[in-house]
Amino acid sequence: MSAPETPPPGPGGPGTPPGRDQSVGELVVDVSERVSTLVREEIELAKTEIREKVSKLIQGSIVGIAAAVFVVMGLAMVMHAIAWALNDYLFSDHVWIGFAIEGAFWFVVAGIAGLIAKRAMEAGAPPTPDLAIEEARRTKETLEAGTR
Repeated sequence: MSAPETPPPGPGGPGTPPGRDQSVGELVVDVSERVSTLVREEIELAKTEIREKVSKLIQGSIVGIAAAVFVVMGLAMVMHAIAWALNDYLFSDHVWIGFAIEGAFWFVVAGIAGLIAKRAMEAGAPPTPDLAIEEARRTKETLEAGTR
């Protein structure tokens, strides 16, 4: 009795010997699977990039809100200084100078927070997936070069 012969592996299958040509149908299936994987990876890259930029925009917005709070605090101090200055003109106190210095301090704090917010907003705006777009452009160029 002879051992039953096993059929040769199909073309393009896992057991395809090196150097064996694949049929056009198998090549189309292989290319479509690879393109599908590539598109999914590009979409994931774009999502990640957008998520990072939106995060920077949110951080910048929070610091901007803090700057606005500091401006309000500074304005309150300036308003106190004006009130004490009016009192100084009527009496001989110089208490308003302390309020003015405190108000100036809060304006400096607000200015620093505003600069930090501006930098964060510039780093995150506009929230476009630049890396994903560049990768898609390179992929398109590669595919176009392969069809020539």
